[in-house]
Amino acid sequence: MRAKNTNAIHSALWPVQNVQAFITTRHHPFEPNSLTSPFTSVDKKTNFTDFNLGIHVSDDLAKVEKNRQSLLKLLPKHTPIQWLNQVHGNKVHLLTKYSSKAIEADAIVTKRKNIALAIMTADCLPILISDENGSEIAAIHGGWRPLSQNIIARTLAEMTTNTEQLYVWLGPCIGSKAFEVGEEVRQVFIEQSIDFMSAFELLPNLKNNQSLKYLANLQLIATIQLRHLGIKHISRLNHCTYTMSDDYYSFRRENITGRMVSIICRL
Repeated sequence: MRAKNTNAIHSALWPVQNVQAFITTRHHPFEPNSLTSPFTSVDKKTNFTDFNLGIHVSDDLAKVEKNRQSLLKLLPKHTPIQWLNQVHGNKVHLLTKYSSKAIEADAIVTKRKNIALAIMTADCLPILISDENGSEIAAIHGGWRPLSQNIIARTLAEMTTNTEQLYVWLGPCIGSKAFEVGEEVRQVFIEQSIDFMSAFELLPNLKNNQSLKYLANLQLIATIQLRHLGIKHISRLNHCTYTMSDDYYSFRRENITGRMVSIICRL
């Protein structure tokens, strides 16, 4: 079933066959008149608005479950969604059988058809991976902590496809003009490679005795890691979840907020 609200989802634009891949927004896909601004929502006190898909964020569970049922309508019939309990670590799960319980991991790989892999985000970087023919897929929760712990490399190690034949899509995340981090975060990456220096911009005009602060580029960090690993085909949607408040949830902006979901499944 197609979404009635065309602003509600963004499909991955990449040359991959036999795969469905997209990210949701805070708009409901089947309510064309869903509210366009969190500040006019009936849920403005909690900033969940129309299409929160996270059950762990203090939203009304019945409403979230209803949203998750609506999400299923966007997938082929009888396609369950494999949810993860994401803990900002580097565990990768190789999925051979669907589980009705959320699996504790921050990345997931499968060759199974008609099981949708889901990654929840609200500023972190969703990373979707497939070979050209869609025979093997993966999804990664790319926060700075998982990235610093080499979750991309660990995910690729679980895949059988040659890295040069893989296609990667980087979804919306907090942008390079909004993601402020300390020196300790920058140092974690710089110690791995000086190539990461280009992903950090020093914030000017710091006050006396104030610790160094940088603007970090999550998509660039992931891109550098992917290039180091031999990935040649990288697509991206350069939307900033922090600044595009009408469309995306942002934990750093709102603290108490909903979650988008990035989905990938073999057809």
